[in-house]
Amino acid sequence: MKSAYGFSLSELTVMQPIQGWEEYLQDGKAFLKTATAAYAGNKEAFTPEILYNIIAMGIEKFVMAALMRQGKMPYNHTMKDLVEALDEAFPGAINGIREGLLHLDGFQEICDLEGFSITPPDMKEIPVMLELAAKMQAFAIRVTNDDDL
Repeated sequence: MKSAYGFSLSELTVMQPIQGWEEYLQDGKAFLKTATAAYAGNKEAFTPEILYNIIAMGIEKFVMAALMRQGKMPYNHTMKDLVEALDEAFPGAINGIREGLLHLDGFQEICDLEGFSITPPDMKEIPVMLELAAKMQAFAIRVTNDDDL
């Protein structure tokens, strides 16, 4: 039922956190720690493609923790979908990292079977990705520790 002010009463309900968000936050921290250590150690087994995937998984876990703590879920798990869900849940809050997150989708377009493509990043792009993941981690920690949610 829409009010005279253009919003529905269901919009006013407080969303309950989705169970398990804490595990997503911890998993994100573990992925970021692994990627950071592997990059710093210059381990040959950790190619740029493998590091990219570990970093992307960490970022996805941080996004999911933030959204789940807010009682929300994304429509899908591409970076574009995750960014859209963050924009909806936290308007303007990720403006400083939004474009960096969207850029990550360009390395793997694997949802469309006909347009499937993977472009491995260069090793020189990994520090930027690690910094982006660290910023996403800080955001997730900040919003999941907010008792006003």
